[in-house]
Amino acid sequence: MRLSRRSLLLCCLLWSGIATAAETVRVAVAANFHPTAQQLAQRFEAEQGIKVELSSGSTGKLYAQIKQGAPFELLLSADDETPERLLREGNAVSGSARVYAVGRLVLWSAKPGLVDPAGEVLKRGAFNKLAMANPKTAPYGAAAEAVLAGMGLLDGLRPRLVVGENVAQTQQFIASGNAELGFIARSQVSAGSGSLWLVPAERHTPLRQAAVLLRPGRDKAAARRFLDYLVQEPARRLIAAAGYDLP
Repeated sequence: MRLSRRSLLLCCLLWSGIATAAETVRVAVAANFHPTAQQLAQRFEAEQGIKVELSSGSTGKLYAQIKQGAPFELLLSADDETPERLLREGNAVSGSARVYAVGRLVLWSAKPGLVDPAGEVLKRGAFNKLAMANPKTAPYGAAAEAVLAGMGLLDGLRPRLVVGENVAQTQQFIASGNAELGFIARSQVSAGSGSLWLVPAERHTPLRQAAVLLRPGRDKAAARRFLDYLVQEPARRLIAAAGYDLP
């Protein structure tokens, strides 16, 4: 049976649409950025028909998974050191790293009025438990540790620390009341929720969050397209609205 030229064209367009929709980009994303990445992924899929599959965790644990052969094609890290390390070790594509956001650390409590705008509550010690992410695997945890050390409070507060695997779990500790206050990302705090201290950026190493194309994605155009999308203006506006500074 012969098909008309118009029928053949419709078939080609239909097949092209199916093929594009079937494309999937596998992305490892730092826990602090996961909610924002979900919004970006939804918009990207709606615009380009490419599905983004997100796997979230602390940057250190994602690094370990990548080194063990996890088939991620992109990493959205909570720092810029881990992507550079993966580049040096041959697990990422040369020249592909780019900073997509600059995070801000906050000391937050679900209780209104508990945390003052200068963070003096830490010195007063009017709390039982203080939460933070694991500084060995989470850049936000390392930043929190640096702040406490710089204030001369780290050793004295160690017995009160509740350590989360990542900042998402840390936020849950605080929201549930298992810890009265703790250090998380500004992007995790809803406007007008509880009380907080926006930690001055100079008190810790800048939280320059970088993305990098990993070795499994080096020949995948869809992965490169999502990487490029992260630094385009629509994505930048969404990232800024989520509570991040822009590079």
